[in-house]
Amino acid sequence: MLLSNGIRYPKEEIMDRFDLPARSFDRYIKTLRDAGFIIPPPGNRGYRIDKESPYFKDLSELLHFSREEAHILYSAIHSINNENLLKQNLIRKLYSLYQSDNIARTIVRQQQSTIIHDLTKAIKSGSKVILHGYSSANSNKQNDRLVEPFSFTTNYLSTWAYDIDAGCCKTFKNTRISSVQILNESWEFEGLHKEGFMDVFRISTDRKIPVKLKLTLRGCELLKEEYPLAENHISTTGNNLFIFEAPICSFEGVGRFILGLCHEVEILEPPELKDFIKKRMKKFLDRQ
Repeated sequence: MLLSNGIRYPKEEIMDRFDLPARSFDRYIKTLRDAGFIIPPPGNRGYRIDKESPYFKDLSELLHFSREEAHILYSAIHSINNENLLKQNLIRKLYSLYQSDNIARTIVRQQQSTIIHDLTKAIKSGSKVILHGYSSANSNKQNDRLVEPFSFTTNYLSTWAYDIDAGCCKTFKNTRISSVQILNESWEFEGLHKEGFMDVFRISTDRKIPVKLKLTLRGCELLKEEYPLAENHISTTGNNLFIFEAPICSFEGVGRFILGLCHEVEILEPPELKDFIKKRMKKFLDRQ
């Protein structure tokens, strides 16, 4: 697939992408040539499969997308909300078909593909990494984090990793990472690697707070549009009123939603959420 897309790749890059030693690389190139594919001498330009090769048309049609098809697929996937279940299933099937971390390049923004590639490589090799210039939403500061990455959340939005300094597992939003440095150090805390609970508002902590809201029809539809996984926690009471009832990790996520649609939402439980909203509104009004 890689060699048939019209681009020449240096031997070192191909070996790095597929974690191949030199002898295995040479054996695979020989196998492809023995199978009838024309692979011209690389010279200084790198390796590729010549389009005049037998079966090249079948290969190109069956195993990879044209640029136009890739663009359409990219646009189509990104037109679907990040947490949509159909999008999750599509990505899972593509990943299963290709069995390659290259599928990540299709579903993340171009500037994030290097970060995803490096994190995937670290996860596969069980290596520690430094997340350089990570922007924390809590401290509003950028700093480096020494972590052991071990999994991705849906659609590569965040990375589950063991934070060595904090001594616990956390999610790190991939868009807040400036760069990833893979260290020549293996995981030390693999036994503690565990994905935590993530609520429908995409927030993860070690807490679960039961929340119950009454929503108008508009509030209900907007909640499902912005946070599709919330749909599993919505029931109707009739008269175009709906109940959202689910555990959440923090008041931050649900609070942002309520503040944006306060005239469409009534807080039923817990009282602490009402206090949270009142304090946020008072703080806002005091600054005006």
